[in-house]
Amino acid sequence: MREITDKRAIIELSVQDDHFEFASSIATALASAENEYQDIDEQIQESLETIKKLTPECDKLDYILAATCGALCGVMDIFLVGKPGESPVGDITDKWFENLTKDFAELCGWEDNGNGLTSAISFLEKKFKIPYDQTGAGDAASFVFDLNPTNHHFKSLAHNPTLMGLFFSVLDQFSTPNQSHFVTGGELISLQNADDNFDLRGNDVPSKLFCAFVNWFGHLISDMSGSSGSKGRGMGIPSPFWTWTNDIIVIKKQLNIPVSEFDKQFNELALSIYKEGYDARFQAAQAIPVFINEIIVRLIYSVRRLIRYFSSYENEDCSFKGLWKECEPFSNATVKRMLTVAHGTFCLIDVGDAIVRGFASGGVGYNVAELAMRLNIIGVGRFVISLYGEANRGVRKNKEQENLYFLTRERIIIEDYIEGLKYLSDIYDDKSLMIFVNDFKNSDMYKTAFVKSVELAKKRNVPSDEILKSKADIDSYFRGGK
Repeated sequence: MREITDKRAIIELSVQDDHFEFASSIATALASAENEYQDIDEQIQESLETIKKLTPECDKLDYILAATCGALCGVMDIFLVGKPGESPVGDITDKWFENLTKDFAELCGWEDNGNGLTSAISFLEKKFKIPYDQTGAGDAASFVFDLNPTNHHFKSLAHNPTLMGLFFSVLDQFSTPNQSHFVTGGELISLQNADDNFDLRGNDVPSKLFCAFVNWFGHLISDMSGSSGSKGRGMGIPSPFWTWTNDIIVIKKQLNIPVSEFDKQFNELALSIYKEGYDARFQAAQAIPVFINEIIVRLIYSVRRLIRYFSSYENEDCSFKGLWKECEPFSNATVKRMLTVAHGTFCLIDVGDAIVRGFASGGVGYNVAELAMRLNIIGVGRFVISLYGEANRGVRKNKEQENLYFLTRERIIIEDYIEGLKYLSDIYDDKSLMIFVNDFKNSDMYKTAFVKSVELAKKRNVPSDEILKSKADIDSYFRGGK
């Protein structure tokens, strides 16, 4: 914000060898002030528009409808999503992931021989071979850190669908001899000579990096619905929202920071719910009611504004541009406030149900795993995003209101300044003054100039005894006389 400085109308008379010159005039100062007033007025209008965009215009019905949507989707989450093994929606997402795996295998050249999903997974495992696929079945890892088919996708860092998982996948494939990295019991374990038969394709580093990435991605697709030897549902790839418990342990180990008991217990909790079926497939099931909540709220907003638009304008005044500006459900503060209410209501119902189920199934103590499995992390994350947006818009609005306050004060000061300049312009007639200056330039008109100078001095209320009434008086004054 610009600081208001002292503004004065200065008329400076400079004397040159052969002429007199005014550095500025009231008219110039007035024009400059009016231009500045126009600029500030435009800034004020921009601030008002910004504040309007940041201010939600929800009425009571908007809030009621948003809360109702959140409540209905919360009930849907409780009874249709629930927890792994008891989820009708989860069965749908499991089937979707199976079809996705088979479609990807067909894209890579697989032909169904009648074994369906098992055949597709086996094909992808062979095509995207990696050195870190130890399952603990019959190898030393099962005795060293209890690696088995139910937990190896979670404990194996390269099987995690995160940036850390990609890093360790590339590292394990590039290492000579090949390695496998696992996290268990708060420790980072590296298996040497993991697979002597593995050979990373590529003739140079860029091509090897590309092949390593493709192997990692393709192998994750093959494991989304379990391994080729899985019976039943199988153990898919872990949820990216829970594998960060592995990442924390790895980062602390690399920075030589002691791993706390809390870190270990949280990691064990994540592993325990993974073994219950909380994997990427179930995480996708949790996203469905959150997505439905989002879509319905935006649709309600648009429909209400659509009805309002056609009821407020005549047919000849309607336009697609105006309709879209009125009904667009994405970038305005009103629909975002409705989404905050909807997702907040959803989380209130979901978290409340998860807490109650944790008490109900805990026996003597509290069942934290039950709470973790029923807590919809997608919904909580979406609500946090909405809260962040509300806070950000609030901060921006406050700053804009402060800016508007100072701009308004500055406009008032400039208005007073302009009025003062107009008043001075009436008292000090610039036209007469400029004629007086021009007369001084022409020596043959000095007598008339003296008369005008006397009139100008009287107009400025100069005392009569101090007025220089002749050229001789002026010459005497500048020579030091009285």
